[in-house]
Amino acid sequence: MKNRDTEITMGVKNESTVQEFILEAFPAIQHLGNLLFLVHLLAYLGSIMGNMVIIIITWADHRLQTPMYVLLSTFSFCECCFITTVIPKLLSIFLSGRQTIPFTACLTQAFFFLFIGAGIFFLMAVMSLDRYLAICKPLHYASIMNLRISFLLIFLCYFLSFIFFTGLMLRVSQLSFCGPNIISHFFCDLGSLIHLSCSDTRSVEMYFFFVTSFAILLSLIVTIIAYSNIVVTILRLPSAKERQKAFSTCASHLIVLSLMYGSCVFIYVKPKEVNRLDSNKEAALVNTVVTPLLNPVIYTLRNKQVHQALRDTLSRARLQK
Repeated sequence: MKNRDTEITMGVKNESTVQEFILEAFPAIQHLGNLLFLVHLLAYLGSIMGNMVIIIITWADHRLQTPMYVLLSTFSFCECCFITTVIPKLLSIFLSGRQTIPFTACLTQAFFFLFIGAGIFFLMAVMSLDRYLAICKPLHYASIMNLRISFLLIFLCYFLSFIFFTGLMLRVSQLSFCGPNIISHFFCDLGSLIHLSCSDTRSVEMYFFFVTSFAILLSLIVTIIAYSNIVVTILRLPSAKERQKAFSTCASHLIVLSLMYGSCVFIYVKPKEVNRLDSNKEAALVNTVVTPLLNPVIYTLRNKQVHQALRDTLSRARLQK
């Protein structure tokens, strides 16, 4: 009799297992969907075009094939991949309202969002160290940083990210989902997804908190140390004009870094995922819409060397025609 009851319970549970989720991004402003679609589409296209320009110029001009620009072009490529994991779904939500997404597709989107996103944070730490070496240790820079080391560091960034988040996604895939299926977000946010599970999620929540906090805080600490040393070195420059120019570049970098780290610390560095706020959606927009649009301008398009390479590339293209 007990076995029969168990089988009935298992059957009911299997029948009620959630097969798809509903993404409900911003229902309160859905009446502005067409306008928001246009704004975010333009931002998305601007981000893709700006980052693609950086990638093409870096690999078209041999003068830019240095560790600094290889890291920047990789960063731009990762930014393109990162926003492409979520923005197309956001655009479809603005056009036609809430969207359904199958369970496997939801897990896949959540994995790539976290995998690429964490890799970007590790990459930003490496870029900060590269700038630290170039500015604070210029005599040792060439002996420490080269293209081989750059590619090795890029590989390590994403290898570490892959290990962390593959383990996390395997844990999440084993959870049961048998109740509500509405995710109040514009993509499959893993914290919101875990919160919908009818399983005991305490160990998964702790693991999620650990890996996201580790990726963000480790990168943040390295970046703070690197830029602190850079600022000290800039203050020692003898020329006021040189100091002003260096601070201008450094300040613009720090603005973007503050936006990225600030929004992610607000979203992920919390001990309890159940305390997540609706404002997390707005904070997520900063990383998926605002900073990818600013990064090409801040990091390289304001750079005179990039401007010269762009002019040379366009001149060669005209001559070939």
